[in-house]
Amino acid sequence: MTATVQPALDGSVPAPAKTRTQRQAEDYETWLAEVWPRFIAAAATGRTFTTYEIADADDLPAPPNPQAHWGRLMTLLKDEGYIRTAGWACSDRPTAHHSGVRTWKGTAAARRAA
Repeated sequence: MTATVQPALDGSVPAPAKTRTQRQAEDYETWLAEVWPRFIAAAATGRTFTTYEIADADDLPAPPNPQAHWGRLMTLLKDEGYIRTAGWACSDRPTAHHSGVRTWKGTAAARRAA
């Protein structure tokens, strides 16, 4: 079954949404080794970010257990002193329906590590 597309008021038809399949890591340690440096680099910029923004921008793989491992990664980064909580934002993740998510900001330790 195909979905109908509603044309815009000017008569143009929107382009179909891009779908991207996210690869999934085989094991936690391999996944952590791949994503850790990307999040350290993001933290070193000093800008506020969400976990999904970094994962999406860098096309990072999904962890073996996404429900637990993304949060664990951020907890580890916070415990190591690389990031701190910055507040809340609406998620850009397509499946999150703009739900509230934690935002993070890098620390001086992240700038030194990068």
